[in-house]
Amino acid sequence: MNNQSIDIEDYYTKYGPMVLRRCRSILRDEDSAYDAMQEVFVKLITNKDKIKGIFPSSLLYRIATNTCLNMIRSGRSTSVSPDDTLIANIAHHDDANDRMILGDFIDFVFKDELSSTRDMAYMHYVENFTYEEVSELVGLSVSGVRKRLRTFQEKVQYLKEEEL
Repeated sequence: MNNQSIDIEDYYTKYGPMVLRRCRSILRDEDSAYDAMQEVFVKLITNKDKIKGIFPSSLLYRIATNTCLNMIRSGRSTSVSPDDTLIANIAHHDDANDRMILGDFIDFVFKDELSSTRDMAYMHYVENFTYEEVSELVGLSVSGVRKRLRTFQEKVQYLKEEEL
């Protein structure tokens, strides 16, 4: 593989908006999102010689996600809304055993679901896509997406009640 030279200014211009959207979607706070975006590019500058210029959007998306989760863990972002407690809980699970249990629970919840349901749930509940945006991406009607997610949400609520 070629170790392509990384042009930080070009990356910032081309991928900065994507990184900022990702930071906003996780942090839910404009100031924190801008801070995180800047931190992503500082990390890129700091590690420029170690990074290959292959698949930059995936690399920056991953760095942005990790940076935002680290900000939540460290308390530098306090803007997690009550609806986002699952994200905050996942972010705070540093213990490998806890992450494994959480992963097992998520696998159990999605065990009998279509992979498209998992994709829709991720897009809507984690990435905060609207029903309209999700429907365009998965090729279902808005009412179909709404119904599938409502049914899924009822299943999760049932499993939660069974656990108690």
